[in-house]
Amino acid sequence: MSNKPVVLVTRKLPAAVEQKLAENFATILNPDDKLYSTDELLELAAGADAILPCHTEKFPAATIAQLPARVKAIANFSVGVDHVDLEAAKQKQVIVTNTPDVLSDATAEIAILLMLGAARRASEGERLVRNQQWQDWSPAFMVGRQITGKRLGILGLGRVGQVVANRARGFDMKVHYHNRKPLDPQHAGDAIYHDSVEALLANIDVLSIHCPASDATRGLLNRETIALMHRDAILVNTSRGGVIDDDALVAALQAGGIAAAGLDVFNGEPDAIHPGYRQLDNVFLLPHIGSATRETRDAMGFRAIDNLVAIFNGEEPGDRVA
Repeated sequence: MSNKPVVLVTRKLPAAVEQKLAENFATILNPDDKLYSTDELLELAAGADAILPCHTEKFPAATIAQLPARVKAIANFSVGVDHVDLEAAKQKQVIVTNTPDVLSDATAEIAILLMLGAARRASEGERLVRNQQWQDWSPAFMVGRQITGKRLGILGLGRVGQVVANRARGFDMKVHYHNRKPLDPQHAGDAIYHDSVEALLANIDVLSIHCPASDATRGLLNRETIALMHRDAILVNTSRGGVIDDDALVAALQAGGIAAAGLDVFNGEPDAIHPGYRQLDNVFLLPHIGSATRETRDAMGFRAIDNLVAIFNGEEPGDRVA
């Protein structure tokens, strides 16, 4: 019998990640990629020393309280940890880690894609061609907006936000940002700091959201704050759906309060997304694929494994969040 610690892997991971995981641990895998219920998760956790979940598995306080005493760690395959009650984990002495840094480039690429897709009416155009509804060309046909030279506002100039800023400078965009406090020039570059969300929104053409979901940021983009953006503005979200009040954004898009939106994340994803988004032509929608490149998904898995190896070697994991 193996003396290796047992790791419960809640979703199907890339083959290279599962192979490396098996070199260091005994594993309980999910080859069918089933989304476990809470009861199923707890039943499987009875035989595990650690859990390697994704953001699709929820660990509220009640679930953490029911975890078996042998579970030492929750090593997330994600950078966001809003699906885990960190305070409850601390109280139960369960170590929680995440996978920062390695998905910054991939997520920034999706943010730029959403900007371009929303600005240039990509969803409408793709449907016209695919459905054989494209009939003609004229100077008035499918006219969108240009992002080159525009003012980009970044809400949360962290790891991903900084990469987005660098990519946007290639389009000659002028970068503005809001954080809780200004960054040093090494990290902010020439970006202009605003000391409030309201000041940021009033001075930009495109907003890209990169702040984590928390009690402080939930519903941060609401009727009052969205109203501060001008009518030609574009909103992009690759962070978490909870940052946006869906009713407010749908209403603004319907009424022409802002021009367009590009969204990769949603409240209630995947099956309880606000139905208004699907009915709007001025929304470019993606299915939460910010980190979905082969290189990034492998790197996320390897980082989670490194955290687990450190924990079971009695060392402090590099990405501990609780």
